Amino acid sequence: MSLGKRSIYKSVCLALALLLAVAVFQRSLTPSQFLQGPLPATLGLQKVQIPTGEHLVNPNDFWKISKGSVAPTHPASRGPQAWDVTTINCSANINLTQQPWFQGLEPHFQQFLLYRHCRYFPMLLNHPEKCAGDVYLLVVVKSVITQHDRREAIRQTWGRERVAAGGGRGAVRTLFLLGTASKQEERAHYQQLLAYEDRLYGDILQWDFLDSFFNLTLKEVHFLKWLDIYCPGVRFVFKGDDDVFVNPANLLEFLADRRPQEDLFVGDVLKHARPIRKKENKYYIPGALYSKASYPPYAGGGGFLVAGGLARRLHRACDTVELYPIDDVFLGMCLEVLGVQPTAHAGFKTFGISRNRNSRMNKEPCFFRSMLVVHKLLPAELLAMWGLVHSNLTCSRKLQML
Repeated sequence: MSLGKRSIYKSVCLALALLLAVAVFQRSLTPSQFLQGPLPATLGLQKVQIPTGEHLVNPNDFWKISKGSVAPTHPASRGPQAWDVTTINCSANINLTQQPWFQGLEPHFQQFLLYRHCRYFPMLLNHPEKCAGDVYLLVVVKSVITQHDRREAIRQTWGRERVAAGGGRGAVRTLFLLGTASKQEERAHYQQLLAYEDRLYGDILQWDFLDSFFNLTLKEVHFLKWLDIYCPGVRFVFKGDDDVFVNPANLLEFLADRRPQEDLFVGDVLKHARPIRKKENKYYIPGALYSKASYPPYAGGGGFLVAGGLARRLHRACDTVELYPIDDVFLGMCLEVLGVQPTAHAGFKTFGISRNRNSRMNKEPCFFRSMLVVHKLLPAELLAMWGLVHSNLTCSRKLQML
């Protein structure tokens, strides 16, 4: 090739390269994108995070934003938008079985530790519609499949839903948290009864794990995840057992000047509680499972109030804490991760109004009328006390608990 032709060839190539570069920048594509042709669908829809935390659907759009323009706003990512655990994929952690400290534990603690890493299970009954609209207070009750009478008593008394909490506030809604029947031979029968109960009332959340004492912690983490997915706007949550007396009017009066954004976690708080080392006690904990001298502050699980914002933060904090067999202590550990101290309130009596079970105070309706939560009452006792408290009751003096 002559020198003149070679120069013309180089000039043409250079011109084509310049035209190609101009086309690339005019179409807001990177050179690699232009040369590779269309991206696969899975890559072309990837989101690009910009410093403001907002997300753009197409990465190409990022280059089209001028300095003075405002990117479209989208809700911040909250994780899954529906319950995302659909199968049970859980096997024992057999590495523990060779440890001498593990071999010395009681069988039920061994069972707990072998499966402690199994954190989330599929949902069997779900009611996301409970959080539709403006929900001011979500009342959540831990129950077991066999205790229909307790759930029925609560529906007739303090768990009764209302359209509005008063004072321009949103609705009060109620849910029950359940696992499955602990006895294999009872499971199918009770599940059919529960399905019928749920068709009647539509207020049961159920997950596919066995209802047992150690699995109460699973109810905590499952509910917190459920709340984070389905109830991003709920302002306050009351969570309690199915054998407590609750005074909803007093709860709502207490919450009247509270804000959903504050670090509110209030109940019957125990501080400097020590792990129980007596094996015959229901709350016995071996030193191999918890070696510290005392627990972090925690509220008795009979009943407590938590602000909606803190409840959603608790979900993320609890995911960093290993499951612990005592559910209310476990929540105290999660609060410790957040640096939040639970607040004690004299109106929460999770050990009864008087710890002396024979005290007349535990049967006196004038005391119940002034309380927020009292533990513990059987269904017949709850119905009777509810009737007395809401009758034309005359008390010699009014206790100031709020």
